[in-house]
Amino acid sequence: MNKLPTVTDDYCESLWQLVSNWDRWGIDDERGALNLITDAKRRAAAASVTQGVAIGLGNAWPVDPAPDNPWPAAHRMMRAGDDPNYPGVPGLAVALDYIGVACHGAATSHIDALCHVFVKNRMYNGYPATDVKSTGALRNDLRPMADGIVTRGVLLDIPRLHGVPYLGGDVRIGCEDLERACATQQVDVESGDVLIVHKGRERRKATEGAFDPGQAGLAGLHPECALWLKKKNVAVLGSDGMNDPQPNWPAAQHWPIPIHYLGICGMGMTLLHNLETERLARHCESLGRYHFMLTVAPLKVPGATGSPTNPVALF
Repeated sequence: MNKLPTVTDDYCESLWQLVSNWDRWGIDDERGALNLITDAKRRAAAASVTQGVAIGLGNAWPVDPAPDNPWPAAHRMMRAGDDPNYPGVPGLAVALDYIGVACHGAATSHIDALCHVFVKNRMYNGYPATDVKSTGALRNDLRPMADGIVTRGVLLDIPRLHGVPYLGGDVRIGCEDLERACATQQVDVESGDVLIVHKGRERRKATEGAFDPGQAGLAGLHPECALWLKKKNVAVLGSDGMNDPQPNWPAAQHWPIPIHYLGICGMGMTLLHNLETERLARHCESLGRYHFMLTVAPLKVPGATGSPTNPVALF
């Protein structure tokens, strides 16, 4: 790993000036970098499917408390096989359940809406933070994703690049790592792609056991990567972690999660978190092919700041 710039408030401010997409697609835009996914891009992604192999990237619904899951998702049965009779409807025997989740955090596979984070009391495209009310967001919520996200996905396998099974918690991924991974894997990241950065989190948990990312650390992208993501016109960024490393950057008081701030708020590039990427990485390696069609289908929740999701890679 090369020596990376020190992360300070001034450094992050300078990056902001270089990567901001405010007004790029008009002063009323709420789609952000999803505008980069064209009909032609979707057709090309669909045409790349030759095997018919589908790999789901969402993780199992995290109902058990764990060091990285202090607020577990909820799943309870409302009717089960021991008492399946539906009240008031004779003869109707069913199983019914309830699910609920605080989807942000380090446990649930989810996608962020563009109203999720604020810089200087503004969200993407300059809308005021106060447009997110106690009843939900008036702007930059999940509605621009209502038809799903369908495009080309690219996976960059950073542990493979460095000859290790997984990245340690103190690793910061820089632009050179992304470039070298592209060269080694013989793949380029193109405009409108979803970029998924594999860091080996599943292998790390299998080796070390469950861990608290805030204490044990979790690898992530150095803020300089925002320049690379902007140059490549990446539509969505995802990983098997939080994209930003954990714990947060201590030297940048006002930029605790720079990739979130620069990506979501600055570029309008939404993020996918906590994906299960190990099987995807191994399938890509077996094929020698690191691109695929990717579909993401967030829930249609007006005013929401994010949604659990199970993206599907199709080869």
